[in-house]
Amino acid sequence: MLASEIATVFFLFNVLLRSSLVHSQGLQRGFYDSSCPDAEDIVRSTVEKYYNNDATIAPGLLRLHFHDCFVQGCDASVLISGASSERSAPQNFGLRGFEVIDDAKSQLESTCPGVVSCADILALAARDSVDLTGGPSWSVPLGRRDGRISSAADAKALPSPADPVSVQRQKFADQGLSDHDLVTLSGRRTARSCGTGCTTSRRRGTRTRRSARRSCRSCGRCARPTATRRGGWRWTGTARSPSTRPSSRT
Repeated sequence: MLASEIATVFFLFNVLLRSSLVHSQGLQRGFYDSSCPDAEDIVRSTVEKYYNNDATIAPGLLRLHFHDCFVQGCDASVLISGASSERSAPQNFGLRGFEVIDDAKSQLESTCPGVVSCADILALAARDSVDLTGGPSWSVPLGRRDGRISSAADAKALPSPADPVSVQRQKFADQGLSDHDLVTLSGRRTARSCGTGCTTSRRRGTRTRRSARRSCRSCGRCARPTATRRGGWRWTGTARSPSTRPSSRT
């Protein structure tokens, strides 16, 4: 069973790297080197702690990241709990790893309050989960902002075994993925009120949709009731360099 799940980990890792969902425009490596130099080590040690207790948490974390990225980009909106949030959608039943992200977030808030975004924590945790299973490691560009809105309706963008082939093909194509990706993933898949996220990164970026301007100590509990999403977002320019980083407005 674990071998099958690890195989899924490696496949999803390849899909995430190829997908436009993880396009790194506006992000940079070493983003927290000055503001929170221990950020990556804290996330790594947290993931390793849970992995040593239960190795199946590794594919769980990567699947969590995949489901987050497939819906309006990698903005941690899947972490937000609420009756009508992404997390509550049928497509996301069975997701695991929320406690790992919350644990890492709690530690980071104690060390660097209001600095590291939940979206970056999830991206790092996904990378570390692959590495811990004996897979490859890679440098993660950071500087993501947490999503402002989480809606269960948006989770319909996720592929479902119940979808006709034509619908599944279109869903993958919408994310820049091929029919080969669809066939491979379909063969390996195993079948709470907070409506908006919070911004915990210092950098303001140039997103078309603004994030909430306050910090939260938990990735799943920092929001207002859900609202209709006004559309997706993409980075539209290069973020400021560390030397010109504005003061935190979270």
